[in-house]
Amino acid sequence: MAAPETQGAAARGEEDCESNRSEAGGVSYEDSKDCILEPLSLPESPGGTTALEGSPSVPCIFCEEHFPMDEQDKLLKHMIIEHKMVIADVKLVANFQRYILYWRKRFTEQPITDFCSVIRINSTAPIEEQDNYFLLCDVLPEDRVLREELQKQRLKEILEQQQQERNDNSFHGICMFCNEEFFGNRSVLLNHMAREHAFNIGLPDNIVNCNEFLCTLQKKLDNLQCLYCEKTFRDKNTLKDHMRKKQHRRINPKNREYDRFYVINYLELGKSWEEVQLEDDRELLDHQEDDWSDWEERPDSAVCLFCEKQAETIEKLCVHMEEAHEFDLLKIKSELGLNFYQQVKLVNFIRRQIHQCRCYSCQVKFKSKAELRTHMEETKHTSLLPERKIWDQPEYYFPTYENDILLCTLSDSESDLTAQEQSGNITIISEDTSKLHALKQSSILNQLLLYEGLKN
Repeated sequence: MAAPETQGAAARGEEDCESNRSEAGGVSYEDSKDCILEPLSLPESPGGTTALEGSPSVPCIFCEEHFPMDEQDKLLKHMIIEHKMVIADVKLVANFQRYILYWRKRFTEQPITDFCSVIRINSTAPIEEQDNYFLLCDVLPEDRVLREELQKQRLKEILEQQQQERNDNSFHGICMFCNEEFFGNRSVLLNHMAREHAFNIGLPDNIVNCNEFLCTLQKKLDNLQCLYCEKTFRDKNTLKDHMRKKQHRRINPKNREYDRFYVINYLELGKSWEEVQLEDDRELLDHQEDDWSDWEERPDSAVCLFCEKQAETIEKLCVHMEEAHEFDLLKIKSELGLNFYQQVKLVNFIRRQIHQCRCYSCQVKFKSKAELRTHMEETKHTSLLPERKIWDQPEYYFPTYENDILLCTLSDSESDLTAQEQSGNITIISEDTSKLHALKQSSILNQLLLYEGLKN
């Protein structure tokens, strides 16, 4: 089987991991166990995950190891550690088991390099310390076609389920807000909650697995949890007052737990269910009594590199990091002349080291982030960056946290120049156009036209 051989290297690394620390740019076995093998999320991002359905187990693409379907992450970790294999956008694969079985067969027929992009890490280190990882993604036409076929099959199943629910007149449900019972079609209950309680989860024809959806929402309310902000309250009356006063009679658009209940998520690869909320559902409402004029969407906040402090702008965040941690990101950017991509790699490098509770200056590892912060502040190591060749590596193009807002606020050095710097300190004063007739008589253009006329 054409898979990368890693067992020998792993064995050698295990023998040396206690006595030797990796050189700059190298990766030891201890570090490989410590590497980030799954998407991370910063603390402000709410959401949920659901168990996968299907066969009880899925085999590894390269070996005979099997993993339960609901432990998909363990299989992905296994392939990264043992076989240096990464599958891109795995959450968008409609049928994970069939996807794995397909590529398991294909990799026995041709070498892995015929299908995967090769990512070399530690490229500046000696050859024996360099390592190759293999990325399987939909840039490969064959992979793209496979993903689309699996998506089509999943869509067919969902549409059949949706059609069955649309035609089902034996539905029985209870309103979550007034406990009124409804019989017949599911749309009767959904339209009632939209009209009478201003609780609209979308058009009935956009929803699939409606019973499971309503049970999920009811369970949250039974646990005294707000459906929008997902805070928990001490009793039912307090929860009802909160949802009414705060206009929280809606579901949390950032909670991925609800994705599977909207048909739109099965129509196109990577399409978010939040687009459902852009639909005009006012045709369901005979009247709209609620005033949403005071509604304010909570802005996205960037998180500090060293603690959980959040700020709405990079300027505020930089002031915090400088005052609390003596880390001046703007000064480092200026002194090192970092462009946008180098800033991205630096931020991702620091994020990864902090996540692993390791001081990036002295490489000492701690049991908790609190101990690490204390050490770095006492030793002033926050401002002591390692050599550029350690963090300026292609592997740090990939974000440590997939919802890292700080990466979106970074700017290129050239765009930070003021208007005067970009124009060579030339001040341009616009003419006053309020008195157009006088402007025409005194404009310098008249002199230029007269000069051209005399020349001709």
